[in-house]
Amino acid sequence: MVEDGRQALPRPPRRVPVGAGVLTQLQTPVPRTPRRGPRPPWKFGRFLAGLLVVLLILGAGASAGWLIRAQSLKIDTAKVLDLAGPGVVRVLATTCAGDGEASGVVIGDGLVLTAASAMRQSLSMAIVTPDGRIRRANLLGTSPDGVAVLRMIGRLDEDPVPLAPTDPDRKAERAHIGYTAAGRQAVQKVGTTDRPRTLTEIMNTAKLGGPVVDKSGQLVGLVVGDTAKTASIVPVARLREYVVPNAPALTPEPGGTCVRSLGPQTPIVPELLVSKTKLAMEAQRLLGTYLTLMNQHDFGGLRTAYYSKRLLGALSEERDRDSHQTTYFFGARITEVTTNAQGVNARMMFTVLFSPNASGAKGQTCNRLDVRYRLVREGNRLKVDQGSSVNVAQSCDTD
Repeated sequence: MVEDGRQALPRPPRRVPVGAGVLTQLQTPVPRTPRRGPRPPWKFGRFLAGLLVVLLILGAGASAGWLIRAQSLKIDTAKVLDLAGPGVVRVLATTCAGDGEASGVVIGDGLVLTAASAMRQSLSMAIVTPDGRIRRANLLGTSPDGVAVLRMIGRLDEDPVPLAPTDPDRKAERAHIGYTAAGRQAVQKVGTTDRPRTLTEIMNTAKLGGPVVDKSGQLVGLVVGDTAKTASIVPVARLREYVVPNAPALTPEPGGTCVRSLGPQTPIVPELLVSKTKLAMEAQRLLGTYLTLMNQHDFGGLRTAYYSKRLLGALSEERDRDSHQTTYFFGARITEVTTNAQGVNARMMFTVLFSPNASGAKGQTCNRLDVRYRLVREGNRLKVDQGSSVNVAQSCDTD
């Protein structure tokens, strides 16, 4: 109270910061408990987090680089077949043992590499391109590891398969190109140098001599062996030694000395180029068996079941055998099957390999034939009654 007796004015309320609310005794702030121990190393933690991010980025980059390299070592079989397939050929030969069938690869300058096992004791040989063209060939020599080098007689338009300048990356995929027993070209992966595929999984005798190529279609090896079970790959480094002029690594292979030679013993199935009527297919079976038994020199079997009575009387077994001591027929195509009063006419074109010293060879060893056969029905079966040439035989070297 003041001295004049008036009461004092009431005091204004204590100011409280806006938003702090009203404090009462029940809302008295509790003081913080002091932190015990050192403060966490926030700066070092942030450094570790950054380092982890960098490592993750680098790791992702390394993984991407590995993936890109792995992809670059893979092979596209369809692509390499398109690149190298035209230069991969069939190799056929008449030999004393009758095992002259293999794949081969044209490498330029008329040279063909194949498996020596198919060329032993050979009397005549030819190569057949994927589009059916045929060229005679001579054997220049063989190597100790089973490679045979042939010199093609005549030329081909297709580009040869180039030899790779260096050995392939040991982790790069490779592919093999060769022919099935039916004469179809096929390509299959054979793994890498470090992790090769077992060749017995993909090989048959006809595929021996086929090239192993890289993803660019370059030659990096050749499959050789006496049998499909013993097949192995000769690397390109050794192949280079066999394709130089007068290669010292090659040994001349002696020719066959047998009186009778045989071609490959696989069954012949002529290609039917006419409508597949019941009669045409019957003629196809007959002429296919006829050529197969001729290649096997089973003239007794031919006479017993497939020659007409008239032909049996006109052609002795001895004369038949003497006429075909060294012949091998392949590439047959039936171009006509018609009927007439005498029976059935079936025209067939095919190729024949024979020894250079065969009767009437005249220095040739391979001819194209065009023959019209007269077939007659005896009982319920067609039989061969007569054959006559439609055109003069042509050398295999002419297209």
